[in-house]
Amino acid sequence: MLLIPAIDLKDGACVRLRQGRMDDDTVFSDNPVEMAGKWVGAGGRRLHLVDLNGAFAGEPVNGEVIRAIAKQYPDVPIQVGGGIRDEATIQAYLDAGVTYCIIGTQAVKDPDFVARACQAFPGHVMVGLDAKDGMVAINGWAEVTDINVIDLAKRFEHDGVSAIIYTDIGRDGMLQGPNVEATAALANAVNIPIIASGGITDINDIRALCQADTSNITGAITGRAIYEGTLDLSEGQRLADALSGGQPD
Repeated sequence: MLLIPAIDLKDGACVRLRQGRMDDDTVFSDNPVEMAGKWVGAGGRRLHLVDLNGAFAGEPVNGEVIRAIAKQYPDVPIQVGGGIRDEATIQAYLDAGVTYCIIGTQAVKDPDFVARACQAFPGHVMVGLDAKDGMVAINGWAEVTDINVIDLAKRFEHDGVSAIIYTDIGRDGMLQGPNVEATAALANAVNIPIIASGGITDINDIRALCQADTSNITGAITGRAIYEGTLDLSEGQRLADALSGGQPD
């Protein structure tokens, strides 16, 4: 299982939100490129970048910072989400050196867009599904729908999606531990690799995800825990390697 450091971008700075609330943020750095270097230096094998402003605007806002990070660390796979609503945006990010583009809100509003994107950019498309009590949330988590997250995930099984990033928004940024049960249930329900997100607090959460009753959780995104020091990224990745028996890219 791969531990993926999160760099959430708001107004050009690296921040963390609590439960996705833009008015409840903590600024950890005004130099996201430097922060990316810190996590790469600590052994991060992939970076998870989120354009928070873009998620609300419906189009990239922090694209310049994302391009700078991709240029600075060309050998590190980067996955980007937030405001990706059309193929032109995906093309621009891939041209800038991004490896994976994450379709979130648009995957809910127009599931067929995912199929078109996967066909146009094979191997470069992920879907981000954010849920509260099992129901999908969209528009920067501002709106909770009546769509069941597992039902929606199954729509993407034959599209060629590289992974589904599953976030329990009730846990995100709260350091309360991930929703292992719900994440494993989703992982067992679909044949798409699942990346867990939200709530990771310490190394015990890494152990719990690795030991979940599924082999389909291939990654875990960690944010506030590594910024506040309750989880050591290098130590967590070593444990994940030991428990999963490999070193995924």
